[in-house]
Amino acid sequence: MLYLAILVLLTLIFLLFVRARFYRSLNEKGLALRQLKEECESVSREVEKLKRDNAALEKSVEETIALYDMTKDIRKILNEDLIFKLFKERISALLKLEDCLFLKSKPATSEGQIILPVILEDAPVGFLVVRGLAEQDREKFHILAQQFVSGVKGAFLFKKVQELTIVDSLTQTFNRRYFMERFQEEISRCQRFKLKLTFVMADIDHFKEINDQYGHLVGDAILKEVTGILKENIREIDFMGRFGGEELSIVFTETDTEPARYACERIRKAIESKSFRVYDENLKVTLSLGLSTFPAHAKEADTIIEKADKALYQAKERGRNRVCVYK
Repeated sequence: MLYLAILVLLTLIFLLFVRARFYRSLNEKGLALRQLKEECESVSREVEKLKRDNAALEKSVEETIALYDMTKDIRKILNEDLIFKLFKERISALLKLEDCLFLKSKPATSEGQIILPVILEDAPVGFLVVRGLAEQDREKFHILAQQFVSGVKGAFLFKKVQELTIVDSLTQTFNRRYFMERFQEEISRCQRFKLKLTFVMADIDHFKEINDQYGHLVGDAILKEVTGILKENIREIDFMGRFGGEELSIVFTETDTEPARYACERIRKAIESKSFRVYDENLKVTLSLGLSTFPAHAKEADTIIEKADKALYQAKERGRNRVCVYK
């Protein structure tokens, strides 16, 4: 009887133990399920956030592309003034601002003003200035401004390449090929409007002796300085070029023989009175000049040049350092 009671008691204890383990297992599984559910919900929230962020990013990218599309044609223009005109029209229609300027020199900084330099070869070639730009439009402005900056850089580089093809590297005047093109255009203009022009051929006296005695570096420096004096003594409407060697040519537009001769005398005297300090040498240099006038002496470019060259030869024959008009 006692044995049976003990057996029953042990069975009850075992059943209670099993029950306790069962419920504890259920609780642990329930807790695990709740944690899993919470993690799933957290992941789901993250996924939704990523979807929203991705949608916002796609929208931002689309807006940025749209902004670039609005100004991409700016990069097809090769004149910085036209680039700025188009750029200003576009941003004035898109953004809220007071004014937009493109300046060659940096302006004084003031409140509410944004200044963006356009840098080319480590030096500023201009400054994009915007005033009174709304805060919410600043990001859009910077996106658009990059198109403008890129376009202006392209225009300046194109201009530089063009200059390399038309300018003599030593004298920084027109090379012979481009000078002749300009000269022919000017003759055509004078023919059309019944105007006059005077062509001048100038030559540095005894230039070969200078090169032979002092070397070509000194000769080049003399030629460069003489060219600078000529540039200082002609008008903006006139133009000049290196015709060959030490020969320099000038076109006095809308100018008859006598006014051109006076201008050449002024140039000759300026050269004669100057002491050229080149490296360790102090040199005196003179210039001979020959003139011919359209249409009095000739009506075609080649003939005008030929007659100016003959006048130059007369100046050399008469002792150099003088101005001679074709006769």
